[in-house]
Amino acid sequence: MTDVLRYSAFTTDPSGGNPAGVVLDATGLDDARMLAIAAEVGYSETAFVLPRAEDGEFDVRYFSPLVEVPFCGHATVATAVALDRPGTLRFHTPAGLVEIATSPGRASLTSVPTSSTPATDADVAEALRALGWSADDLDPRYPAHWAFGGARHLVLAVRTRERLAALDYDFDALADLLRAHDAVTAQLVHQRSEDVFDARDPFPVGGVVEDPATGAAAAAFGGYLRALGLVTRPRAITIHQGVDMGRPSLLEVEVSPDDPRVKVTGAAVRL
Repeated sequence: MTDVLRYSAFTTDPSGGNPAGVVLDATGLDDARMLAIAAEVGYSETAFVLPRAEDGEFDVRYFSPLVEVPFCGHATVATAVALDRPGTLRFHTPAGLVEIATSPGRASLTSVPTSSTPATDADVAEALRALGWSADDLDPRYPAHWAFGGARHLVLAVRTRERLAALDYDFDALADLLRAHDAVTAQLVHQRSEDVFDARDPFPVGGVVEDPATGAAAAAFGGYLRALGLVTRPRAITIHQGVDMGRPSLLEVEVSPDDPRVKVTGAAVRL
């Protein structure tokens, strides 16, 4: 029987954050079995770890209840904390190499190089239909983009916190749009203050209505801000997510103008 640990990431409170399954030794598990285990666990992702011969080096794969995803930030933080090896870890993921600096109960991942490109008008119109929003709901300071930070995400910013709070979307329509662009979530954000954002992340591609914390999307969002020319010096950003779900999460993001990678930091606690 496969031993699955359960952690919640981007929180110090078991009632907050985003739960993740962690299998610390997935040796001998094939794709079908990993997908089945992830479905049984029922969290947005479960991480499967294959230790390498080199100290601190691991192959890591991530499965939602429906599909494998190339990278998952909250499961990475959960796995790094579960390994309980303070120092530097190197995760070889389907998206590429991710380095993690760990200390007891916390982890800081450095993403693969990020990128971000504008979404077309047709993409935006389709997203608005799926979300039940209008163009007037969007914040014109932040154009819609397809952003990548190990996985792709559709970034949409809204003018008001109230619009973000009233999320009620067409699950199948949004899933179809995201799949058509090889994306995993929609990163829906509202700027609370200069360096503080609120976020919600529907994840219909993985069979999950919403993620309480999405580290991969936070990395992609950092790259998105850089692509918009909004990172002219090292910038630290705080993202609050999961509040509207009753699972508050805190994601700390660090972006530099001269490094395409993004650092995402958070705590994790065992469930």
